[in-house]
This record gives sequence, C-alpha cells and structure tokens, in this order.
Amino acid sequence: MNLFAPEVVADPETFYERLRTEHGPVAPVLVAGDLPAWLVLGYRENLEVARTSTRFTRDSRVWNLALEGRVPADSPLLPMTEWKPMVRFAEGDAHRRLRSAINDSLAGLNRRGVRRHVTRFANELVDGFCAEGRADLVTQFAQHLPMHVIAKLLGIPDEAAPSLVKATLDLSTGAKTAVASNEHIVTTLRKVVTRKRAAPGNDIASRLIGHSAGLSDMEVVQNLRVALVIGNETTVGLVASTLRMVHTDPRCRASLAGGHMTLPDAVEQILWDEPPFRTLVGRWAVADTELGGQRIKAGDLMLLGLAAGNVDPAIRPDVTASLLGNRSHLAFGGGAHECPGQDISRAIAETGIDTLLGRLPDISLAVPESELRWNSAWVTRHLATLPVTFTPKPPEETAQLFSVPRASEAGRDLGQGRDATSWPGGATSPAPRWPSLRHRFTHWLR
Repeated sequence: MNLFAPEVVADPETFYERLRTEHGPVAPVLVAGDLPAWLVLGYRENLEVARTSTRFTRDSRVWNLALEGRVPADSPLLPMTEWKPMVRFAEGDAHRRLRSAINDSLAGLNRRGVRRHVTRFANELVDGFCAEGRADLVTQFAQHLPMHVIAKLLGIPDEAAPSLVKATLDLSTGAKTAVASNEHIVTTLRKVVTRKRAAPGNDIASRLIGHSAGLSDMEVVQNLRVALVIGNETTVGLVASTLRMVHTDPRCRASLAGGHMTLPDAVEQILWDEPPFRTLVGRWAVADTELGGQRIKAGDLMLLGLAAGNVDPAIRPDVTASLLGNRSHLAFGGGAHECPGQDISRAIAETGIDTLLGRLPDISLAVPESELRWNSAWVTRHLATLPVTFTPKPPEETAQLFSVPRASEAGRDLGQGRDATSWPGGATSPAPRWPSLRHRFTHWLR
C-alpha cells in the first residue's frame, strides 16, 4: 500500500484499520517512488520507537535506501529526510547541545507577549473579511495566523510570512515544487541570521545565535527551519480542526454551554482525534531488530503513525469516551524529540479562535458538514475549506476593542520584560476569554 495513493490520502483512517487488521501494530507500506517503509500503528510501539534512540535513530544518514542510491534527487521525501545539522536529526550529546539552545531560547519568551501577538494578527486577519459577511476560515484565517505569529517569534519580517505559508504547504503535501519551496525557506532564514548577527533583537533567532552552545550559522538556519515548518503546519491543522469541531460537534457545543468543556479541552480532544501530523517522518533502525511482530532491518525507515496510535484499540477501546484533561496523546511525538514548542501551538489556537469568535459571535457554517473538503497531504490532514457566514461588521467598529502592541513594544513583549511568564517548564499557555465563548454557545442553544 502506497501512502501517497489518492485513495489513502482521502480516507487514511480506513486504511490504518485495514493495515492493523492485516499486519498488527507495525505494517509494511510504500511511500513516494514506491520506496518501502514501516508504518507504526500501535500506541505503545510508537512510544517505543520515539523513546528508544539506541534502536531507532533520527540520524537519517543510516537510511539503507539512500545509501543504496535508490532515493531520487527530486524525491518529495528529501526535505524531511535529508540529514542536516539540526536538532531533528541529532542524537546523544549533539542532540542535547542543540536542544538546550532551543529550550533556553523558548524559555525567554513572554507568554503574555505571545498572546498579544496572536491577538494582533488574528484581528488583522478578521479585519480582512469581517465586512463581507462570509469567509473561508481555513484559507483566510487558519492557514495564515500561525505563520505570522511564528515568524514574529523567530525574528522573520512580517512581509515574508505570506510566501512562507505557501512554501510550507508544499512541503507538507509533497508537491512537485517541494524542493524549490524548501530552498526558499532556507534562503529566507539565511537572510534573517545574517541580519540578526549584525543587529540582535528580542527573538528566537537572536537567542540561538548568542547562545553559549555556539551554534554555527548553518545550525541556526536549520533549527529555525524545523521550528518554522513543523510549528506552522501543526498549528494550522490544530486551528482548522478545532474551528470545525466548535461549529459542527453538538457534544462540544453542549459541553461548552454547560460549562463542562473549555476551549483548551476542545483543543486537546482534537489532538487525540485529529492530530495535525498523522504521520511523522521518521526514525531509522540502528540494527536488525523486531517490533510489533515484524522483523526490521538495519537502516529501514520507520514512520510514526500518530493518528493511528491515538485510536489504537489496545489503549482506547471506546473512541467516543471523554478525554477531558488527558494529554497522553501522540500528537507532539514523544521521547527526547518531543515537540518543544507545543504550548506555543496551543496558545496560538486557543487565543486565535477566542479572538475570532469574540469578534464574530454569530458565525455559522455556509454549507452542510458533509460538503466540507480536506487537504491532500499524506503526512497531515486538516480541512481545506471552512466556509461560514456571519453578520457583517466594519473593521473600524471592532478593532478598537482589542489592544494591539505598538512597534516599540513588540520586541519587549517577546522577551523577559514586564509581566513575563515563560514556558516551557510547566507553565500553562495563556487563558482565553471564556465569558465570550460561553455566551456564544448559550446563544446557539436557544
């Protein structure tokens, strides 16, 4: 079975269960160019691969197919598998060195400042369509909000964000232009690093450059790249899926109106049911081994089936059961390579959606739920469109309700300034304005 096949991309859940029935928790599959790989379907097996670097490494230089010259130079897999000096492909001491620089750089973020940037960009996007009375919340909101916020945090100029949106979409879909789009991202980040070395600012790029780990320019560029691409795609999917849930799932509406489910709860439910990355590339077997009843050869490519693992009957026999407060899903990976920016992704989704619903409280779907379309990516799956209608509002009537940071404040809000509360390290993401949401869902139920 080729994971790039249109029928698999269109209905991955059906094929996951077919593979699980035929092969168990680990199944042989094909990827681009009919290259063989292993798809890990079991929850426990996914964690075993993610947590056991002595058996399954992130160092793609051991990939047996690449060593045999079987991976074409234009393969859409290369942007995700070609080894580069970044944390994604590092292990051992090299990984600890790079990860410490990333963690320290993220720890310097002011979470209130991050929320203000999310609110600012969310309002700017809403201003672009609020007077029309209709919009597509995927193409006009979800696809743009994360990139604008992440670009700001990394130190990328605002005007570069639109082209980066398209480039990261190419990478996630495995488009023919994926290699060229990857080069555009790298070129953009090289310019950022050159500028920040000359004039550091309060941003992640500057912190990585100045970190005591002594990262080279190439290391800074490549680690910014992985943060940009994976952080953006993860958050786009999270925003789009959560927006669909709050507009189509009666259980969600009833729970929110009754006070039993908050927007963060809805976000976490989506991370269980529709993880933004349904398949994560990849790990490679260090030596011949066995996993889930399958004999894995040294250098074999392992694909973490995050979506399949989240619905593994061995740990989740009833997929309709409530999972409030349960964060043990696989959406952000696991082990030493677990996503370090996951709380930022949650903050963008929660604050951005809360801002949108606060501005336009009577949003309703413009088409039946059955007519909603999904994207065509093989590693990710989220809505391609979410058409809605609402009462038109002139931008100037509502924009004044929200505080937008002045340019002079933007840098301070990204660093350890006034009211600074940083994460990671146990801190929770900013709390959205729950009264507006409770009013909204109560209004729906009348």
